[in-house]
Amino acid sequence: MTRFRTLDLLVTVLIGAAFGVAFLGYGQLYTLIGPLTAAFKPAEGLLAGIWFLPAVLAALIVRKPGAALLAEMIAAVVSMLLGSQWGWGTAVSGLMQGGGVELVFLLTRYRRFTLPVAVLGGMASALLEWGWEKIAYYPEMSWPYSLTMLAFFLLSGAVLAGGLGWAASRALAATGAVDSLPAGREHVRATEA
Repeated sequence: MTRFRTLDLLVTVLIGAAFGVAFLGYGQLYTLIGPLTAAFKPAEGLLAGIWFLPAVLAALIVRKPGAALLAEMIAAVVSMLLGSQWGWGTAVSGLMQGGGVELVFLLTRYRRFTLPVAVLGGMASALLEWGWEKIAYYPEMSWPYSLTMLAFFLLSGAVLAGGLGWAASRALAATGAVDSLPAGREHVRATEA
């Protein structure tokens, strides 16, 4: 269960690399909405869940310890190398985001890959990322604003990372593209029953 096959590693790397490139564009969204969130900075937290998506998706598809962290770190480093506006802090974010998802799947001993577990993974990722951002990017933000931002991070982590990640993994399994992976085999067994 814990060993990565070549296919597991390849899929994890592909998820991370694809999101790393996509993140460069997603980061520009923050620049575009800057004038809208200037008056209420915590609102940025509503968009945070997309950053946690590679970790949740890799955990749900590959189902191996470390897949979430590896996919998220690859996404962060690729984004950073391509010129992310957050520089080296992107790698720290990858560690927080992937680590949060790993912790939740570890608590299930990598045996439960349900929507509630994915949602909790997204929320744990959000909690760790919020802690990093509070220290690194928003130390001057008041505690009421910081806690509001945390609530938005948690909501976004639950919906955009957990819910969307779970839906995307099921959609990929339904196409047959991941039949050689645990998520695909589970889908095949479910459709045969």
